[in-house]
Amino acid sequence: MVSGDPSFRFCPACGGPLEPRQLKAGDPLRPVCARCGYVHYLDPKVAVGTVIVTTDDRIVLVRRAIEPGYGLWVFPGGYVDRGEEVTVAAIREAREESGLDVRLDGLINLYSYPGRPIVVVVYKASIIAGDLRVDEESIEAGLFSRGEIPWELLAFRSTREALEDFYTGVVHPIR
Repeated sequence: MVSGDPSFRFCPACGGPLEPRQLKAGDPLRPVCARCGYVHYLDPKVAVGTVIVTTDDRIVLVRRAIEPGYGLWVFPGGYVDRGEEVTVAAIREAREESGLDVRLDGLINLYSYPGRPIVVVVYKASIIAGDLRVDEESIEAGLFSRGEIPWELLAFRSTREALEDFYTGVVHPIR
């Protein structure tokens, strides 16, 4: 329907039909209720990832058991819950997807792409406890040196770009 998402057809306030409208010049089309005028903003979803580094400079990657990217490799990550601090979400997702408790050492970067609703925040992290394992969202987990990373089998553009940024030394302090 509007902004690339046809799933929203009715107003959450009054049940009237949503129709695409441009509210002001330069804005994208937005779903607006034809009955009450409610504007339904389609905000981005925030995801986090952690490039977890071992003491011998290998990184943790997990092979996905879910779509999108089934069978491909990523660093541990996932969605931030509403009201959750981004850093807390990064630590939680690292634990859930790898079994490792981590300390966030810096921000690698933020990644967003035209037409995509997800903003990805990627941190560098160190292991403080735990044993590497898989969960229900992964088939396999492993430790990789830079030369062992399966670059051609990475799941997402943000995965590749964050690893490239990490290896070129792009890490910002967390405030």
